[in-house]
Amino acid sequence: MTINWQALAADYQTDILHDLATLVAIESVRNDDLATPQAPLGEGPAAALKAMLALAKRDGFATKNFDNVVGRIVAGQGPEVIGILGHMDVVPAGPGWDSDPFFLTQKNQRLYGRGTADDKGPTLAAYYALKLLKDQGITLNKRVDFIIGTDEESGWYGMTRYQQTEQLPEYGFSPDAEFPIINGEKGISTLLLTFNATKPALANRQLLSFSSGLRVNMVPQTATAIITGTLPPDWQAVTAAYAKAHHVTIDTTQSVDGQVFTLTGKGAHALEPDAGINAATHLATLLAPWVDDPAGQQYLTTIATYLHDDSRGHRLGIAITDPVMGELTASADLFTYQPDGEQSIAINVRYPQGTDLDVIQRQMQATLDTTATVSIQDPGHTPHYVSAQTPFVQTLLQVFEAHTGQAGHEKVIGGGTYGRILKHGVAFGAMMPGRENVMHQANEYMPLADLIQAVAIYADAIYRLTR
Repeated sequence: MTINWQALAADYQTDILHDLATLVAIESVRNDDLATPQAPLGEGPAAALKAMLALAKRDGFATKNFDNVVGRIVAGQGPEVIGILGHMDVVPAGPGWDSDPFFLTQKNQRLYGRGTADDKGPTLAAYYALKLLKDQGITLNKRVDFIIGTDEESGWYGMTRYQQTEQLPEYGFSPDAEFPIINGEKGISTLLLTFNATKPALANRQLLSFSSGLRVNMVPQTATAIITGTLPPDWQAVTAAYAKAHHVTIDTTQSVDGQVFTLTGKGAHALEPDAGINAATHLATLLAPWVDDPAGQQYLTTIATYLHDDSRGHRLGIAITDPVMGELTASADLFTYQPDGEQSIAINVRYPQGTDLDVIQRQMQATLDTTATVSIQDPGHTPHYVSAQTPFVQTLLQVFEAHTGQAGHEKVIGGGTYGRILKHGVAFGAMMPGRENVMHQANEYMPLADLIQAVAIYADAIYRLTR
């Protein structure tokens, strides 16, 4: 039977846009401060999950909601089960948007809004693939469990809850990365540098505060610091020259507490720190030569010496490269400094096979010596790899090639998707090769044509996998 998947997918464009607008409008950022028994991860994630399951109920699928933290949509039947794993939570919007991040804006054939690329858009594309198959009366000879999480961006509590009562499929895919396929994912962990808080000694210029970062998986876009005391006579000229040389914006204002510096760089997903411009490390590098109180000087100098302009961990002594999984990446993402309070830096490390978290911690501690204590804040996930030669991966690559005319090939990323939960799990789309990666950035978008093509690819993939 010859099926024109692309033509069938295009028929759903109006409905997809309507449903995506509904999902994007929900600010589904995990917020434990607003947790309730009915919404353990906050109302936003719970509302987005219920909205997604409501779409499936509307279209006649069997669904189940597990405590408003994870849900399941079931299609097909049979003893063998294929998993599809997506998520409804998003990272905070952050600054720098040209449109409302929680309103679906269509411009120049692009769909703008938080979650359009990660992961509401791709999850909806995979869902519409199931709907397309159902509407065409195509029988699925295997069961498909479409599992929807609500905290993929932080903690994975929902998937932990799911596994307490339900059995996961052995293989499947997550529509939460890029084509042609992601069959390897690096280990992901967070390490915390903690400085001993001490009251500063007498100094000409004191660091009164330093803060930056929204989430530990986002390169910080803005950073703010306050310095008291008399700055060097040329500080304004030096600041302007630094901003121009490094393509950042630096705003300065005088407050009752001192001189306030706010630096704006470029946010990015921590899986590739070089895609962004780390506002915190730039600001620390600018200010370090001026601050001379011991605590503040140590904090800024540590950032400038070990963390600035080095996304591969060379200066921290943790650099490693694996022939299959590539380089380790280190992204300093959360910064807090008060003279007589918390002084910390959270570093997101994504590491290949060939090392482990304990080794990384020891190496980092040896480098920093007594400057700061290195602890494991979140052990996260170990490296995950599925051979490209498995029939499952080969089938997905063949589908990609059939729809794009491009050669399929394996790929390993620093990102973490739900695909790694499954023994033979991979990530499959929905970002097309060569596209700009705007996940976790301001003005996140998904090209409309790519979203529709993803529906066709997913429908064909599910069809072949369930023969």
